[in-house]
Amino acid sequence: MAYKIYMVLAALFITSLVVSNLIFQKFFYWNPFGIFRFEISVGILPYPMTFLITDVISEIYGKKKANQVVVIGIFASFFSMAIIYLANVVPAIDTSPVDNEIFTKVFGLSPLAVLASMMAYLFAQFVDIKIFHFWKAYTKGKHLWLRNNFSTFSSQFVDTLTVLVLLCSFEVLPWSMFYSLLLSGFLFKIVIAILDTPLLYLCVGLFRKRFKLKVGEEIDLDA
Repeated sequence: MAYKIYMVLAALFITSLVVSNLIFQKFFYWNPFGIFRFEISVGILPYPMTFLITDVISEIYGKKKANQVVVIGIFASFFSMAIIYLANVVPAIDTSPVDNEIFTKVFGLSPLAVLASMMAYLFAQFVDIKIFHFWKAYTKGKHLWLRNNFSTFSSQFVDTLTVLVLLCSFEVLPWSMFYSLLLSGFLFKIVIAILDTPLLYLCVGLFRKRFKLKVGEEIDLDA
């Protein structure tokens, strides 16, 4: 059962990651209670889920399995990029509901975006896992909220900064959008990280109850 749950978490992680790379070109704004106007890509909506999942896997299955999911996510994203490139090269027939121009407009920039996202993602996820386990060891498995938020805040800033620098450098996005997207993206991710803390506690609590784990104890799937 523990292995099956791990596979489900890995599948959710990969799906969230790949989808976020496919839909990133649509932008919207969110102005909760009139406090701050977030200008963000729809690609950011599923992306925080990846950090929640790696934190759950880190807490329950350990650092090795968390890193394993990250590496698998990289391969899945590059594979999806290759498929998109091939689909874009293949010419559409006259009766195709989506012609070449529309397809290229929607998906044509995806390979560059995925490349930028993957480089940012690689840095951010390993930063997240490294900091998470540092605080886990330092607190002897206590204060889950501390390592969850500290690791996510740090990694999300690395991710947001890196991906925007690369997208603007590749001329996928104009530099004029850089600062507003950096502020909006990072603040949005902080809000989501804070909001998902209770969900993390719920998931970890259910795991510990189901598998009778002590605080700080991990499931060894390789045993």
